[in-house]
Amino acid sequence: MNQRNLLIVSTSTVHGKGYLAYCEDAIKSFFDGIEEVIFIPFARPGGISHDEYTSVAKTKFNELGFKMRGLHEFDNPKKALEEAKAIFTGGGNTFVLLDQLINQGLIDVIQSKVSEGLRYMGTSAGSNITGLTINTTNDMPIVHPKTLNALALVPFNLNPHYLDPDPNSKHMGETRETRIKEFHAYNDQIVVGLREGSWLHVSGNKITLEGPLSARIFEKDKTPYELQPSDDFTFLMEQ
Repeated sequence: MNQRNLLIVSTSTVHGKGYLAYCEDAIKSFFDGIEEVIFIPFARPGGISHDEYTSVAKTKFNELGFKMRGLHEFDNPKKALEEAKAIFTGGGNTFVLLDQLINQGLIDVIQSKVSEGLRYMGTSAGSNITGLTINTTNDMPIVHPKTLNALALVPFNLNPHYLDPDPNSKHMGETRETRIKEFHAYNDQIVVGLREGSWLHVSGNKITLEGPLSARIFEKDKTPYELQPSDDFTFLMEQ
């Protein structure tokens, strides 16, 4: 039986609030009873170092009552994950993140440990990699992973930071919805457009949308539609 326990968060920061401030209560509840959380800093937002990124996350988690160490600080990262009770994968560049996980041979161990109950939280890129592939990320492919297949902790794809078209904008480029339609010309899996300020909580085969906003659901050859936090998301786990 899959004992996965995931917190798939759209973004680390929403407008007008500090780092992870908008979902503090969810984080405290999710990691309740956990002494130390291992941070995976590989996505390196803005190109910052692993130490710099870990310091940002550690400061916040210490405030919330949790110890934290960066995965890069361990001599044996694979062993560290095997012994961990909880991990948090931060946002940044999804291609860089996946490339590092593949190169360090960490994909299988994360998948195995999550299936056994290891608590996994991701934001942005860290949420993108919970899906089947990273093909629906918004990031630039600044490195070239051996594969675009991701952790497949859930049987669909994510598009964190999903943006609705702005009718007042003079921008003439493609919308997120257009890009996801392009994805569905070649792929079949559902894509969840997760707006900033929202997160998904997955417990076993149960999934709920939390936060104040709806999510936009994209299915191949169907008109995109909205689901509210009160709606039933179970079908996403039954694909």
